Amino acid sequence: MKKILVSGLINIETTLNIEKFPLEYSPVRYLFNETYTSVSGVGFNIAKSLNTLGSKIEFISILGKDIAGELARKQIEEENIQTHYILDSEKTMTPQSTILYDKDGNRQINVDLKDIQKIRIKNELIDEASINCNIAALCNINFTRDHLKRLSNKMLIATDVHAIDNIHDEYNRDYLEYSDILFFSHEKIQLKEKEFIKELNYIFPKKIIICGLGKDGALMYSAKSKKTFHFPAINSFKVVNTIGAGDALFSSFLHFFNKDIGEQEALKKAVFFAGKKIGKKGAAEGFLKEKELETVVDSYPSYRYKEV
Repeated sequence: MKKILVSGLINIETTLNIEKFPLEYSPVRYLFNETYTSVSGVGFNIAKSLNTLGSKIEFISILGKDIAGELARKQIEEENIQTHYILDSEKTMTPQSTILYDKDGNRQINVDLKDIQKIRIKNELIDEASINCNIAALCNINFTRDHLKRLSNKMLIATDVHAIDNIHDEYNRDYLEYSDILFFSHEKIQLKEKEFIKELNYIFPKKIIICGLGKDGALMYSAKSKKTFHFPAINSFKVVNTIGAGDALFSSFLHFFNKDIGEQEALKKAVFFAGKKIGKKGAAEGFLKEKELETVVDSYPSYRYKEV
């Protein structure tokens, strides 16, 4: 199985459990074990998830030359993820995020990117890292943007544009144009999900389009079959925090897709993987190993997806 190139954000993440949205004002709240700080970021979440499942990866990212960056690098090394393509930059501090979430699964993600959107990665480094890779998982952060077109000429491009609201989104246009495998969330789109997928594929033809539906699972359009399928979520799983569910769905799909088990089977397993992940607080926590996941999937023999 060939490697997957991953390039995306690393940040220090703090999650905070609140009673409900909207948050009622109070000058002080005394909490016990309700805040959690860890290394996260879409790039790291994907890299860690793929690594846990057993994929071979190359991971490219940027950290600030600061205490937060040192903490992040140490954690990445402890996860047995290579760091020789993770750059230290004096031109930015390490990004941070604060995430509020409630018991109903609602969340608000506050991301401070510092100056990382101004930093670029040289072509030579990307070219070196991409040797023996057949999929590039490029997160929609500026330091991956310059490499979309070049890498699309030699491998599949997979990206997740997250909570996009329309197909003319200017920030994400490059990712919409060059991706072969496209993920997005249903949370902000203005049309019915199936209609949005149809319109998106008409303007930006894709091999695979997957729309995350939260507690309702996921939709997948396959250019190979020219059909759209609905994969229901496993709602019997424990839910603690839904943050990172999309990253888990995306990365686990790529892992199984890269094993040539078929598009539908890959997304079926990914739905289970993401469903188990949200039983933990942090976005980069709760990932199962492949054998653990297979045991969970086998315990639901009646699970079915269907064409819609």
